[in-house]
Amino acid sequence: MKKNLTYILLIPIILLFYACVTDTDFNQAEDIALKPVIELDLIYFTVQANRFYDAVTQNQILTVTDTTEIRFLDDTGIQEALKRADFYFKFTNSIPRNFIAEFDFVNDLNEITYQTQTNVEQGTLDTPVVTEFTEIVQGDAILQLTQANKVIVKVTIPSSDETIEGSLNLQSKATYYVEY
Repeated sequence: MKKNLTYILLIPIILLFYACVTDTDFNQAEDIALKPVIELDLIYFTVQANRFYDAVTQNQILTVTDTTEIRFLDDTGIQEALKRADFYFKFTNSIPRNFIAEFDFVNDLNEITYQTQTNVEQGTLDTPVVTEFTEIVQGDAILQLTQANKVIVKVTIPSSDETIEGSLNLQSKATYYVEY
């Protein structure tokens, strides 16, 4: 009886292993591609309207600049594997002025390797306006982008004075599509 029970248990196990390997093509392992998608917060800041006017000298400050390091792109493995990058920028503006927002991706020598810009619509204190902008980088532009290790944001206002109120808020995200 014990011998029959052993055969009854052994036969399904053998069939299971045989079924798992008979149709397996181990040469397909070379065709495997890993394609992770990496999402990272990129830039975020809030600029008060009074930053665009110097009350002491009574001069307009038409451009405010912010610099953020993006060390993720300076890795050689990422540079070779990066296929596409999507940048999403969301501005919330309660300042009664339009803005031009420029994004300069620069290398260690502060040379621009990739650049884009967008217009930000004016808002009010009571009704802030949201402006969304997406930049998709792929193809030959990816090589230019991967040479950068920081991004400089320049926000330019057409005019300012001592009475200007409100704030400009920027939140952004980067989505990197990598293939190994």
